[in-house]
Amino acid sequence: MSDLEDDESPQLSAHTLAALQEFYAEQKQQTDLGGDDKYNIGIIEENWQLSQFWYSQETALRLAQEAIAAAGEGGRIACVSAPSVYQKLRELHREDFSVYIFEYDKRFTIYGEEFIFYDYNKPLDLPEEISAHSFDIVIADPPYLSEECLRKTSETIKYLTRGKILLCTGAIMEELAAELLGVKMCKFIPKHTRNLANEFCCYVNYESGLDCGL
Repeated sequence: MSDLEDDESPQLSAHTLAALQEFYAEQKQQTDLGGDDKYNIGIIEENWQLSQFWYSQETALRLAQEAIAAAGEGGRIACVSAPSVYQKLRELHREDFSVYIFEYDKRFTIYGEEFIFYDYNKPLDLPEEISAHSFDIVIADPPYLSEECLRKTSETIKYLTRGKILLCTGAIMEELAAELLGVKMCKFIPKHTRNLANEFCCYVNYESGLDCGL
């Protein structure tokens, strides 16, 4: 065999090479997510196609503290489409409560048994071990500012909660949120790592430290 023939080994196309590099990058990210670092906000990058926008560190901490206070010692907390709050709760290393993350994005399976696959289009399609009214507080951040999304997510919230609800969504959803969940707008204004075009608010249905006296 000549040297010329040796140089004519198969070459990957640019598209295939790019796909392969993306695959290896994802594998490396999964490998790197170990120990306590995997709970850092931003360790899993936002996917705008899934309408993902992470809270700022300060907002995630404030909401996590509120959830802990509302749930109480030994309480159960559900984070529905609110991974930043889940991550902050676990970053606090609090072991006197249980917390689950309900998410469509399967990258969050790194959180093991605390990850529950969730599609808001199927609001009650949940695992058997997630029983009705088994969470002391539900924190929810519906991914889309639409009536359909809020209505369907509300079905999930009402199924999961024993009573307390902390909803984070746009100000334009205030009336519908009150109608569906009996929540009122708080004075606390949540912030994101990136500025959003729509005004964003928190809503609760109980006396909270977020000051809902509007």
